Order: sequence, then C-alpha cells, then structure tokens
Amino acid sequence: MNRQEQTAKAALAEREGNGRTAKLALAAVAAAVAALVIAMIAGGSAAPRVIPGLPDEGALTRWGLPLAKLAMDVAGVLTVGTLLAATVFLPSDKGLLGKPALVYVKAASWLALAWALAAAATMVFSLSDALGMPVLDVLGGNELTSFASQVSQGIALTLVVLFSVAIALFARGAITVGASGALLVLALATLLPPALTGHTASSPNHDLATTGVAVHLIVLALWVGGLAALCVHALRGQSSLEIAATRFSSMALWCFVAVGLSGLFSVLARLSSISELFTSAYGLLLLAKTAAFALLGVFGWWHRKRTLPQLAAGVPRAFFRFASCEILIMFATVGLAVALARTAPPPALRVDPVFDLLGYPMPPEISLANLASLWWFDLFSGTLIALLGGFYLAGVVRLARRGDSWPVGRTIAWFTGLLIMLLATQTGVSRYAKVLFSAHMAEHMTLSMLVPIFLVLGAPVTLALRALKPAARRGDRGPREWLTTILHSRFVRFVSHPAIATAIFVVSTYALYFTPLFTSAMEEHLGHIAMTVHFLLSGCLFFWVIIGVDPAPHKLPHVARLIVLFVTMPFHAFFGIALMSMGTVLASEWYDQLGRTWGASAISDQQTGGAIAWGFGEIPTLIVLIALAFQWWRDDDRKARRADRRADALAARTGGTGDVQLDAYNDYLAKLSKRDRTE
Repeated sequence: MNRQEQTAKAALAEREGNGRTAKLALAAVAAAVAALVIAMIAGGSAAPRVIPGLPDEGALTRWGLPLAKLAMDVAGVLTVGTLLAATVFLPSDKGLLGKPALVYVKAASWLALAWALAAAATMVFSLSDALGMPVLDVLGGNELTSFASQVSQGIALTLVVLFSVAIALFARGAITVGASGALLVLALATLLPPALTGHTASSPNHDLATTGVAVHLIVLALWVGGLAALCVHALRGQSSLEIAATRFSSMALWCFVAVGLSGLFSVLARLSSISELFTSAYGLLLLAKTAAFALLGVFGWWHRKRTLPQLAAGVPRAFFRFASCEILIMFATVGLAVALARTAPPPALRVDPVFDLLGYPMPPEISLANLASLWWFDLFSGTLIALLGGFYLAGVVRLARRGDSWPVGRTIAWFTGLLIMLLATQTGVSRYAKVLFSAHMAEHMTLSMLVPIFLVLGAPVTLALRALKPAARRGDRGPREWLTTILHSRFVRFVSHPAIATAIFVVSTYALYFTPLFTSAMEEHLGHIAMTVHFLLSGCLFFWVIIGVDPAPHKLPHVARLIVLFVTMPFHAFFGIALMSMGTVLASEWYDQLGRTWGASAISDQQTGGAIAWGFGEIPTLIVLIALAFQWWRDDDRKARRADRRADALAARTGGTGDVQLDAYNDYLAKLSKRDRTE
C-alpha cells in the first residue's frame, strides 16, 4: 500500500470516527434532556401553581432556564474532560503536548466558548425567573446589569462567563502540559460559583452542604468529562487508548468514592429526616440519582474487570461498546441533577436565626469542658486531614515494602501536626471560633504557627519523591514528574524566597484583620475555608524556609534562619498589641447579629484575642529553636564525617594523615630536623 492509499484510508477512518462521535453526542444530549424533562414533570417544577394576580415568568422561562443550565453544565463538564485528557490521560513529550492532546485543547477552546454563551443565557432566564417577568421584558431594561453585578446568583454566572471566555482564549495558544493543566484547574474552579449560590446556602447545615457540593461537582466533572473524552478518543481510533483508559480507570475509582461520600453529606445537609427521601419530590429525585450512581459503579467495576484486559489483548472497540452505555447513563444523571436543582428541598422547620447563620444553635458559655465535648464535624478540614494522613501513611508503607527505611521522627512529627489540626478544627474550638473572636484567634494561631512546624518537619515532599514511581514512558509526566516540575517552577521559586515568604506570613495577617476582608470571610462558609487554607499554606511556606527538611530553591545558612525567625516573630506581638489597643470591634456586623448573651463583651473578647496573639508566638519560637539547633548540630556532624572520610581517602593514597595542612606542617618539621642533622 503506497503513501497516498494510506492517507486516504486514514482520512476515511477519521471521517467515520467523527460520524460515530456525532451520533454518541446526540444520544448523550438526548438522554440528558429526556431525564431533565421527566424529572421536572415528576418533581412538579414543570407546571407550578400559578396564583392569579402574582407575576408569572411564563412557560418559556420555566423550560428555558433548566435547558440553558443543562447546556451550561454539559459544556463545562466537556471542557473539563477534554483538558483532562490532554493533560493527564495522553502521554506528553518533555512537557510538550502531543498531536492528539493539542486537538483536545483546541476542542476545549470551542467548548469553553459554548459554556460562556450558555451561562449568559442562564443569566437572562434566571433574572426572568427571579422577577417573574417574561424574557423579552427583562432584556429591555437595566435589571440585567444590576442582577449581574449586585445579586449573588448573577455575580456567580458573570464569573462563569468571564472565566470560560478566558479559557477559550488561552486554550488557543496552549502547547505545554503546564498550560493545559492550569486551564484545567481554572475550568474546575469555574464550575463552582453557580452551585454554591442556590439551595446550598439555605440548607440546615450550609457548611456541610457547601463543601459537599463543591467536592461533588469537581469529582463528577472529572469522572463524566474524562469518560466522554475517552469515548471520543476510542471512536477516533487514536493511539495510546490503553494508556489513557488505564489512567482513567485509576482516577475513576477515587471519583466514584468521592462522589458517593460527597453526595451523602449533601443529602444529610439538606434533609431533616430519612422519611423525606420517600415523602417529597426532592427526596424521590435523590433516590433516582442514587440508583443511577450505583449503576455507574457496576459499570466501573466491569471496566476494570473485563475491558482493560481486552484492551491489553488488542480486542478492537472493546472500550467503546461498553463505555457508550455508561456515558448515556452519566449524561442522564446530569439531567437529573439539573432538575434536582430546580426542585425545592423540603422546608426546614426552624425559627432560630443563629442556626441559619452558624449551621448549629448558639453554644453554651465557653469552658474547658465545652471545648472538649462539643465536637463539630467540618467536612473540608476533616477530609483534608484524612487525605494528608492516608497519603503519608501509604508512602511510608510503600517504602517499607520496598525495603527502604523512613525516619520514625518525621512520621511522628507529621501525625502530631495532623492531630493538632484535628483538635483545632473539629472540637469545640471550631464551634466557638465563629462566635468568639478570642476562640477564632486561638484557632488562627494554631493553624498558622503550630501545625505547620510539625508538617514541615514531616518532610512530605521528600517522602513523595522517594515513594512515587517515575513515569513509565521517558518524557511523560506522572505524579512524580508533576511534583518535580512544580518544585522547580518560577512561581514556587518566587514565593519561597525568604523575603517573600516572610512578607506573606506577616503582611497577610494585618491585611486580613484590618480591612473589610475579615467581615466578608466570617459571613460565608467559603470565607472560613479560605482562611483555613491561607493560615496553613502561609505557615508551611514560612517554616519551610526556616526549618524545612524538603529540598527548597533557596537554602539559607543557619545563622540567617535565626535572623529571619527573630525578625519575624515581633510582628505578631505588635499585631496582638494593636488588637488590645483598638476601641472598635472587628466584624461587628457579624458578632452583633449573633446576639450572644453570655460571656464578656465583644470589645473585651477582642482584647483577649489580642493577648492570645501576643503571647502565642513564644511556644512556636521555642519549638523552632530546638528544631533549628538540632538541624545545625546534625549538619555540622555530617560535614565533620564527610571531612573525615575525605581525609582517610587522602591518607590511603598519600601515606599521610589525610589532613593537608597537618601534612604540610609535618613536612616542614621534617625538613627542619633533617637540616639540623646535616649541620
């Protein structure tokens, strides 16, 4: 077969693949729309009761809004899937995307543009639904501008439009794995704003619901989008299908577990009792979605059991025959999720405004017994602790099975940090942190100045570099290569500079509390998550520079580390003194609406928080000094042993002592002695 015939055959195969892809896409969209329509009719949102005399948005909005939202969700999921395939599933060549991966990045650009258009349409229909006005009347006024810039739901959709347009533009020029990975992270973040402004904020436990929905969306997008991209890859007859399917299978198992757990937490946050699953339209739709999820689990098990071995054996179309059914069920599940978002959950029968703000009743007066007994499960920090502990333990076990040792002290340090983090975020300290500024400051100081010390001493990066296996193909990027790339990136080199890390550690504290940021963060659960992440990351970054065991771009001498430590810690003392001297209450709007009737006044409690900030720094400073002294001694001891080994090697070669200066002095004395004897 000559080259012309090969080219014609490849073009024919590509056209056939594109045709099969179009058919699968139409079938998937049809399944999603059918599930949406059936669920809306069953849930009652398709034909709500219209009260005469009240505004009515009309049938166009009632059907146009869920369809536009479905288009927005599908476009977002497919954007994530194509970027995931280009970044993770397909092999790269020394950081550069291959030809198939470049095709998926370009497809992500067009999908992101469709995502932006669907989000804009969703914004128009959402305003029509909120005002009870027909769509044409909404488009003629200034309400749309106000909705997009002042209402939380409109702001969220505006962010989706802006971010998806940015993805569409930057994807046109992305040729490296790092660029496509950054776009993937941005796409995952773009999924979150609309979902976190709906029923989530009004759930009985909005903290649990917010975190559960965020995790649920991200892992579901990775799962559904990844499988859709993999099906397209199989239909187009591209190479590396076995590698891509194996990598997807490993990710899909974790996604299945995460989707199940996050969905369970979301249900617990929205429903007051188990009976509401069977007595409300919202609960019945949840059961239908759960059944679809269980069926997807069976499909995933079958993939790992049968499909992957068939792919390894070279069976043609082994993946697509089974995955096509799975993708139809997944898109039908997406349609169910959109209908579920349009169905109001059962109303929570509560009249406590404090419960609406905190997610739990006002705790009793603070005491040591209450701090120890009033445990509060925070899903975000609890999940983070479990993941950090599990991955670290898995790395230690892998080294042990390989016959390599890992210092026990580092393991103890790591789990000591996680234990302190658990006590700061899951006990009564977490409950009182939203009610009392002093408790919040104690939690802040613990997370930023105590927990990071032990985490840094645990050397997690060194453990990961030793435990992770290199990529199977030369030039490709696995988890170990990604970690190495991040460590050597210009961003990490910049933020890990001692001056920058110190500035982030010190200045961010003043910027948070002495600006309106603190008030905004206290009023939203996402603000609490952002503060927790910032406290941990800024503390780990600073102490990585001071006592870090892991490899760092900038290595300071021990004397310079002492200087940085002693220069930095007084700023926290000054911060505490500034809090104790203030005559106004920080975030007074938040604390006033809680209506706390016990304990000290707000200004007195704030002064107590300042005293905690002022005196807390002594404990971390002492721990850091002990760790730094031990590291200094160990470094000097290693240098001495290294010098001894070099001296022994030199002595063996020259017959001297091995010390160059001592040997020269001995030669000088020998010459003097010889001269004296001669004279």
